Amino acid sequence: MPNCIMETWTTDIKPKNRLFDVDFKELWHYRDLCALFVKRNVITQYKQTILGPLWYLVQPLMTTVMYMVVFGGIAKIPTDGLPQPLFYLAGICMWQYFSDCLSKTSNTFVDNAGIFGKVYFPRLVVPLSNVMSNLVRFGIQLGLFFAVYIYYQLFTPVQIHTNWYALLLPILVLLLAGLALGFGILFSSMTTKYRDLQLLLSFFVSLWMYATPVIYPLSTITNEKLRFVMSLNPLTGIIEAFKYGILGVGQFSWSMLAYSFGFMLLLLAVGIVVFNKVQRSFMDTV
Repeated sequence: MPNCIMETWTTDIKPKNRLFDVDFKELWHYRDLCALFVKRNVITQYKQTILGPLWYLVQPLMTTVMYMVVFGGIAKIPTDGLPQPLFYLAGICMWQYFSDCLSKTSNTFVDNAGIFGKVYFPRLVVPLSNVMSNLVRFGIQLGLFFAVYIYYQLFTPVQIHTNWYALLLPILVLLLAGLALGFGILFSSMTTKYRDLQLLLSFFVSLWMYATPVIYPLSTITNEKLRFVMSLNPLTGIIEAFKYGILGVGQFSWSMLAYSFGFMLLLLAVGIVVFNKVQRSFMDTV
């Protein structure tokens, strides 16, 4: 009788049977690949540009000046008694991180079809790397905000009442990242078949900013029905909490943060289900 040879396998590849299936152990196994994607995103964003990484600072500064002229100077929108540069930079930093993560994550399948069609790795690595790479930009812009904050604290008579709620900043950033990731993977799953959703998303994000207290304080909304509609925006409580903790203005609400957290969990669950369903056959439509 021939000798029986016992074969051992190093990798077991099998189809996923559940739509809501996230293998965190596998994602951790591919952490080096995720780090490479993060490095790629950071390096290539402003490659072959004159200013390079300085665009991380130029963009929020130019946006702040434009807001000061249009919304502060012409529209006369109040800023809760704070200097306009400080108020606008606070909203810009938080909003820009969310919108950048959402925009880049929403093109996951279309932009990476060539890689996805050649080699296997957990597809969630790509949107996760987009969220993490944008933390570099967010950190630089947050540093700019704190530089302006220190200037007003030390060299001007402006009183800024920072409180302990500022310690919630990491949680607020995590909520923004989770919401952007959820919306991003949901849109990326739909844009594989309906490309015009990419154009719709850019238009939707632009309108969404005006429905978020970025360029105006929530206190200016006196109509109760409109305020309720504003509270349905999961970003409202996050940005208001950031301004309340760092600048001492705005409205802090644990219930609004709890709503944002619950909305994020539900959105991520739906996004993962749709993402896992689309990744099985997206190469047929991309």
